Amino acid sequence: MSYVDQVYEMVVNKNPAEPEFHQAVKEVLASLRVVIEANEAAYQREALLERLVTPERQLVFRVPWVDDNGQVHVNNAYRVQFNSAIGPYKGGIRFHPNVNLGIIKFLGFEQGFKNALTGLPIGGGKGGCDFDPKGKSDREVMAFCQSFMTELYRFIGADTDVPAGDIGVGAREVGYMFGQYKRICNVYEGVFTGKGLSYGGSLGRKEATGFGLLYLTEAMLRANDLDIKGKRIVVSGAGNVAIYAAQKAIELGGNVVTVSDSSGYIHDEAGIDISLLKEVKEVKRERLTAYAAARKSAVYHEGKGVWGVRCDIALPCATQNELLLDDAKLLVANGCLAVAEGANMPTTIEATDYFLKNKVLFAPGKAANAGGVSTSVLEMSQNSARLSWTFAEVDTRIKQIMTGIFANLDNAAKSYGMDGNYVAGANIAGFQKIAEAMMAQGVV
Repeated sequence: MSYVDQVYEMVVNKNPAEPEFHQAVKEVLASLRVVIEANEAAYQREALLERLVTPERQLVFRVPWVDDNGQVHVNNAYRVQFNSAIGPYKGGIRFHPNVNLGIIKFLGFEQGFKNALTGLPIGGGKGGCDFDPKGKSDREVMAFCQSFMTELYRFIGADTDVPAGDIGVGAREVGYMFGQYKRICNVYEGVFTGKGLSYGGSLGRKEATGFGLLYLTEAMLRANDLDIKGKRIVVSGAGNVAIYAAQKAIELGGNVVTVSDSSGYIHDEAGIDISLLKEVKEVKRERLTAYAAARKSAVYHEGKGVWGVRCDIALPCATQNELLLDDAKLLVANGCLAVAEGANMPTTIEATDYFLKNKVLFAPGKAANAGGVSTSVLEMSQNSARLSWTFAEVDTRIKQIMTGIFANLDNAAKSYGMDGNYVAGANIAGFQKIAEAMMAQGVV
């Protein structure tokens, strides 16, 4: 049995009932096999892969809080500090009922590669809780966030571990957690990113992941003699990433015809109205049925089906494993040219393999959605220097970082004879940076 296969078997055995984590490790190790086998003796002697797939620290804790009726609730929370070889742990916090340790480990593992690809000095981590902020009052959310931070504060810091927002954690939640950290530690530092502009946040952070996704997609298309102008684009999701991916796609000349949420999807043949979408989702926080009710050209469809809409470019921006093999077959049959992941691992391994076999350009999330974490590091830099950059300055830096990421993964794929396989290129480029740092720092 090869070293790669031994390590994957170890991961499955030591981490039972964590399919998302198994999937992430399997996908990465498969891409890295050619690199690992070229250096197998040295890597195996140093147990490099064992250390790579094992978090440096896993925190599991309870979060008790009191609702508006005086009822006490207890939630399960996690922070996985996966790898700090190239910098302090960096990764978001997710509040969602389906959060468990395996999901947080998969996200933290992927985050390490994503952060390495940015070229910025940050390691990988992730956190979360099975708390659902939907339907909770502001006071209840504040009570929960303060209790959450009362435990987590011991393990984070501006040069140790810098969390940010993720699904279910927006400006409100970040504000409450940052305030509690400051209160407990009596220090004002850039321990959180995604903060409000009035207390250290960065312009461009809200737009960064969606905009960055399109900057990398544009670079990928250009490298393959294609142009985004005039292309039909299908977007899943209707949250922060999806909204600003759709906005930038339209600005670049694309025609975005769908968005979706957990209940169904909108098909708007006239093109998604970004102003209306923002009003429905960001201001009124309503379902997409409200969008359809306000726009004659839009048709709302319940349930799944967004990948059945004909398109040239697909941008999955909702959640993990939302695009299955049958969806990939539909997209290919309908002439899809490119897929770029705005969410974390939204495409299953089987669907990804199908795209690659059918010569569909495919940009994995660890590269394509790195605009958010890149801007988080820009926010950290501004906090450290006590400066605030303009939106244009931040946006220019995001574009430079994202085009640089594509160049790195493109070159990595070509250097190992896998031209056009951007999944392999992203994993190889990220691994090479992390591995070099780990080997240089000894057995730690």
